[in-house]
Amino acid sequence: MPKKNMGVSEMAKEKQFSRRDFLKTTGVATGGIIGGSLLGGLIGFNMDGTENTSTDTKSESSESSSEGLIIPEKGRIFFSKDEDFKVIEAAMERIFPDSDIGPGAKELGAAYFLDGQLAGAYGNNSREYMQGPFYEGTATQGYQSNLNRAEYFTLGIRKLQEESNDRFEKSFAELEAGEQDEILKDFEDDKVDFDIPRSTATAGYFFQLLREATLEGVYSDPIYRGNRNMGGWKMKQFPGHQHSYLNLIDSDEFQDIEPMPNFG
Repeated sequence: MPKKNMGVSEMAKEKQFSRRDFLKTTGVATGGIIGGSLLGGLIGFNMDGTENTSTDTKSESSESSSEGLIIPEKGRIFFSKDEDFKVIEAAMERIFPDSDIGPGAKELGAAYFLDGQLAGAYGNNSREYMQGPFYEGTATQGYQSNLNRAEYFTLGIRKLQEESNDRFEKSFAELEAGEQDEILKDFEDDKVDFDIPRSTATAGYFFQLLREATLEGVYSDPIYRGNRNMGGWKMKQFPGHQHSYLNLIDSDEFQDIEPMPNFG
């Protein structure tokens, strides 16, 4: 309870520091509930309310986590053919090209992200209902095809190559950027016929899957082989998986934090 003779400014100041002290001592600022979170919240804050400045872990944590972040390719899991992988890399790069702002999908390893996803539960639709009947879904419905996503992407890549060879007599990966855009735009507008029932696959839905996978590969946690060197996060100024914000919570200024990966 505030003292009777305490002024408005003093009361506001006491309330402000009380809130911050609460965040510290309860561990809310540590970024998540982990083992010993309450104890972790008390580190660096003495019980008498004074700051413990004997140890500063900010610089050591940032420096140690900012080295060696470029994840090796480690080969491919799903794409066994070099040409197929080059096609998906080229298509992703046109969806998210490099610019003055930052690197594109190819440099960020988005295709390697997709390679891992297609080899796992996402590509096999192992967590989804995949029984019939199969009809072309509406815009508000989810995945409707009798093909799993690994098969859908394989079919889409083959169609990209077929369109490229028919129009320009070249592989999709060898086309100029404008030529690639022309084909991708027709896929996006669902103007390319897959020559199979639309309940099985359409060009428009393949482009939707490709675009979603591209953005996920650009901004995913680097542990999934995309977002190399956290380039996607850096463009968004996303801090990643910081272990704690205790050393920043007292600041009233905007903080530009170097991102940290999940394995940092």
